Amino acid sequence: MSKTRKDLPAVGWRERVSLPGLGISEIPAKIDTGARTSSLHGHVIETFERGGKTFVRFSVDWDDIEMECEAVQVDTRGITSSNGKTQQRYVIKTPLRIGDTEFRAEFSLADRSDMKFPILVGRTALRRRFVVDSGNSWLQSRG
Repeated sequence: MSKTRKDLPAVGWRERVSLPGLGISEIPAKIDTGARTSSLHGHVIETFERGGKTFVRFSVDWDDIEMECEAVQVDTRGITSSNGKTQQRYVIKTPLRIGDTEFRAEFSLADRSDMKFPILVGRTALRRRFVVDSGNSWLQSRG
């Protein structure tokens, strides 16, 4: 049985989200239904093999926080950014928590240093989980 809009929690156009699998808590994110894929600000350091899987090690930084993270690389994809240019990006899959809802989501790793938000949550992650109230902020978190 599919859920109706009223059964889904609402998110604002910006929220604080956590990536518990990477040890990242309460990071500001832009909610963007115009983007298919979610994106995380990360500078790729290296890829390596462990247990027959390819991992990517990357650095995540925002404000005065810098962390080194690693995750299984699930893909390398051509992602078209808002400026219309397509870039090959590493894609990881990790748990994402928005409010009380936690689920696994894919993130492309990109240099978002020129952007206001280190994370962009795209429509694939939001689909069937949330409705977006574009006129509000921080509906699932404190600003």
